[in-house]
Amino acid sequence: METNRQKKIGGVIQKDLVDILQGEVRKNGVSNLVISVSKVSVTTDLSVATVYLSIFPQEKAQETLNGIKSNTTLIKHDLAQRVRKQLRRVPNLVFFIDDSLDYIEKIDNALKNQENPIENRDLLEKRRQF
Repeated sequence: METNRQKKIGGVIQKDLVDILQGEVRKNGVSNLVISVSKVSVTTDLSVATVYLSIFPQEKAQETLNGIKSNTTLIKHDLAQRVRKQLRRVPNLVFFIDDSLDYIEKIDNALKNQENPIENRDLLEKRRQF
């Protein structure tokens, strides 16, 4: 359970990271790449911020994530410049790809196809009786 303070810090970091990452994409002249920060969760001691990124197109996601990870110290420095009036210490940033949209899409496709577990009960694992 996140405290209000963790949520506020996560929100501040999320907003500024979006600006930083999209600014870098524009500055480097990459036109067909969209990076959004879908969630930032901060540990209770406020030392680590886990950042979940949605990257489109999906084919460039891993390559983009590797580039972001290799520039984490520069991103943290930029972030520190932006939030220095709000935060004393900027948490360490850990980046991951947010695959929740893919997961939702797989569920939607499963429900639309013949492999719909609601209509075809044989696809579901049988419950064990105790």
